[in-house]
Amino acid sequence: MPATVSLKIVEGPLTGKTFRFEDCTTCIVGRSPDCTLRLPDDAAHRKISRHHCLLDINPPDIRIRDFGSLNGTYVNGKRIGRRDRGQTPREGARAAFPQHDLGHGDVVKLADTVLKVEIRVPVTCAECGREIPGSALPPAGPAGGPRRCDECAKKARAAEKKPVPGPRSRTCAVCGKDVSGEAGERKGEFICADCKKDPFKIIQYLLAKAGKGDRNIPEIREYAIERELGRGGMGAVYLARHKLTGTQVALKVMLPQVAVDKRAEQVFLREARVTKALKHPNIVQLHDSGCSDGTFFFTLDYCDGGSVDRLMAERGGRLPLNEAMEIIHQCLDGLAYAQDVPVTTKKKDGGFKRKKGLVHRDLKPANIFLTGQGSERLAKIADFGLAKAFRTAGLSGLTATGTAAGSPWFMPRQQVVNFKYAKPEVDVWAAAACLYNMLTGAFPRNFPAGRDPWLVVLQDPVVPIEQRLPSVPPGLAKVINQALMDRTGIPFQKAAKFKKALKNAL
Repeated sequence: MPATVSLKIVEGPLTGKTFRFEDCTTCIVGRSPDCTLRLPDDAAHRKISRHHCLLDINPPDIRIRDFGSLNGTYVNGKRIGRRDRGQTPREGARAAFPQHDLGHGDVVKLADTVLKVEIRVPVTCAECGREIPGSALPPAGPAGGPRRCDECAKKARAAEKKPVPGPRSRTCAVCGKDVSGEAGERKGEFICADCKKDPFKIIQYLLAKAGKGDRNIPEIREYAIERELGRGGMGAVYLARHKLTGTQVALKVMLPQVAVDKRAEQVFLREARVTKALKHPNIVQLHDSGCSDGTFFFTLDYCDGGSVDRLMAERGGRLPLNEAMEIIHQCLDGLAYAQDVPVTTKKKDGGFKRKKGLVHRDLKPANIFLTGQGSERLAKIADFGLAKAFRTAGLSGLTATGTAAGSPWFMPRQQVVNFKYAKPEVDVWAAAACLYNMLTGAFPRNFPAGRDPWLVVLQDPVVPIEQRLPSVPPGLAKVINQALMDRTGIPFQKAAKFKKALKNAL
């Protein structure tokens, strides 16, 4: 049984209505029709803004952030955000309003509507560590203290009824220090903040284990690290060489922001292995994947030309038209293949289903890599499905808030409104945003300092490309502007159609 977060309306016209979440998601609350948790747009709810606040949910964790609403958001009677009277919603959203972590029993007040937070986490056996079926309780745990599962309780009765052991101390999976106060309510393997700061230390630790014959990580046993290729909020990538064949690969290390239990590990690796079936010259090939000590690792194609965002930096911030078009054409070929490839996925009940197509959901210049020289140069899309799988398994922590949060520079508003929106057109929109960025050096939307980037995507239109780059051919500008429309829908749903439109424009 997974952990759950429920929001029950206890005061207001919608009293009794409950919203329940058991998966990682973001939730926009307000009166606007595009809100996930939509409140009626009537006189009784007029004090609630159209886009009032954001809930960042990864059960059992939940965090709330006010969007600069006129009447504010209150948690347990304390205001966490409100714009001053006389300020416009845009001005109010520029203020640095605090966000607030919520716990079981907390009360959130939005004007006259009051919601109560209810959190349930599965209870694990103090003896064997397995989940006790049907035992979901608030994070504080049962009043009677640690519990045993039926099997361990039976063994204990047969062995002179020894007392239930106390709670086990939590230790870092890498350095072994006590992390009881850092790991939170989640069970599973956890890496401390100090170790996460040094992913090289972690991969060296795993390589040493593999070299000693650890059967759980054979995928990386024969590799030696040569140098770091890059690093981000979720880990790092290293150039590694196979000791026997000399083959170079990119060894990617992903560090979860939360403890990793078996369920999350299985969900993520199951999703990640689906991407192994993608075999196309414009997609970085995933070779092997695995997990040990709370760390996920992958071996992938090594691209000697680096990423497109680095190329842009070397060229002064943007690329010439011909080069940008060649890169995006190849990316669209990779996306077109991925949109139609047949894949087999495993369902929650253990069965299998076949479907057509995979969605990246995190396409950006930093995820487009180059290999080869001259006319032989190839553009390859990396991390296909990995970011989505990481978030789906709840391993990214809270994804829209906090220091590890991503930013929606290359996301259409459909993804901000609905975290789980995973239709092929979001990748086409992102490809158009990448082309816009390569040509202009700017994002499609303006993201002013101090303004919530998620609210920018919800409320602000895309800046027409010709306003940033007057020299762009008019026909091409028209196609790019059309591709970046996202108020009611995304015009280009297929990568192949967008590529055709781009070619016809020049």
